[in-house]
Amino acid sequence: MDPRTDEKLVEAYRRGETDVFRILVERYHDDLHRFLTRLAGDRQVAEDAFQEAFLQIHLSLGSFDTTRRFRPWLFTIAANKARDLLRKKGRRQTLELSAPIGSAGGSGSNDGGSFIDLLEIEIPPPDAGLLSEEQDAMVQRALDQLSEPLREILLLAYFQRLSYAQVADELGIPLGTVKSRLHAAVASFAKRWREVSTERARPAK
Repeated sequence: MDPRTDEKLVEAYRRGETDVFRILVERYHDDLHRFLTRLAGDRQVAEDAFQEAFLQIHLSLGSFDTTRRFRPWLFTIAANKARDLLRKKGRRQTLELSAPIGSAGGSGSNDGGSFIDLLEIEIPPPDAGLLSEEQDAMVQRALDQLSEPLREILLLAYFQRLSYAQVADELGIPLGTVKSRLHAAVASFAKRWREVSTERARPAK
């Protein structure tokens, strides 16, 4: 693995080291694919969004400010591509990521703290190994019923275990918006998860 940071790889690409672009694609292949699959609920849309995101990255690297972080830029572009593809398919109504959702909550003093403690839902944590096929499908069904902004922030905070500050950086939104949206996402997902679990437990007629 190349030890250079993403930003250093971008600088190298601009100097003519074209092979480093493949390193960036491989570096983010798994994480970005998982994120897009959960976000879109559709593997083909996720694959198409991944390809389109890196095409745009390729075309825009010349204007990227390397004093900023590459990862948030990539994930923002990829999420936008996924939403555009879903709109074309007429799959979901979407909201702008900058639109505040829910009441202002999460006023804890630890602005860099982890959101994971808020999620009191009985599903295996991300580091507990791969979910079973059935469990994975249940999680996806619950996620599919959330709005785009709630689903995206839940994926970043829970499945990628980012802190409040890191989520704010990823999405380019204020810390206060992150906290209020996370609380709304937790409440909404918990409700949907209970519904999905109840349906699973209900005996077949």
